[in-house]
Amino acid sequence: MTTDLSPIDKAKFVAAKQATRYVESGMKVGLGTGSTAAWLVKCLGEMVRDEGLRIKGVPTSARTAELARDVGIQVISLDEARWLDLTIDGADEFDDDLNLIKGGGGALLQEKIVATASDQMIVIADISKQVETLGAFPLPVEVIPFGWQTTKTLVEEMLVGLDVMGRSASLRMNGDAPYITDEGNHILDIHLNRIGNARQLSLVLNQIPGVVENGLFIDICDRVIIGYGDGRVEVRDINEGTTEVERFDFLQNDNIFTEIGD
Repeated sequence: MTTDLSPIDKAKFVAAKQATRYVESGMKVGLGTGSTAAWLVKCLGEMVRDEGLRIKGVPTSARTAELARDVGIQVISLDEARWLDLTIDGADEFDDDLNLIKGGGGALLQEKIVATASDQMIVIADISKQVETLGAFPLPVEVIPFGWQTTKTLVEEMLVGLDVMGRSASLRMNGDAPYITDEGNHILDIHLNRIGNARQLSLVLNQIPGVVENGLFIDICDRVIIGYGDGRVEVRDINEGTTEVERFDFLQNDNIFTEIGD
């Protein structure tokens, strides 16, 4: 029940629930990765089961694909879909221009490919993800395993000439071993604190040998849906320049998915 949820989970739920209003039968939909995106997949699964919604989902990670199948969503590959009507995903940070940092869940490469192969991208997030300037969240950079330490050195040297406040990078770990992405790569988390020119940084990073992709999503997101713990939901459309606010009323008999954690 929603009344049993923490404010942060209520915020994630209402953002995900609002996003389902943009999904129509017959669509091919990119399905994001992370705790907020998991709420979305559950909500869409309920609509497939109870309302006859017919969609084809393109997951951005193996764990999202597993969840989507579990709730009854038809899963296809991006190669099968070729192009998508819509992608809905979370974010680690977003600014006023709807530029994003993504990759905290380790799926930034597939997330960026899927998002850019869509007519539009919607980000769902709680208000804590909004920032004035990107960079407080460590920037994930996916790198190939071969020579990753050299790549790390090159990344840190490149940062000296850029408008950032921090310049250290660390290899993401999974216990005692390096974290491995779905594509078999490693992730460097760059601790920048503040990014003065995100567009420049993104371009320069991707020129470094060994870098596969970075977690800066520039000019990709069309709309952000922000959830609040009191049931409010705010929709900002960067193309229309509009902001709309609604409120969900939480009832004791709401049928939602309390098993989803952070």
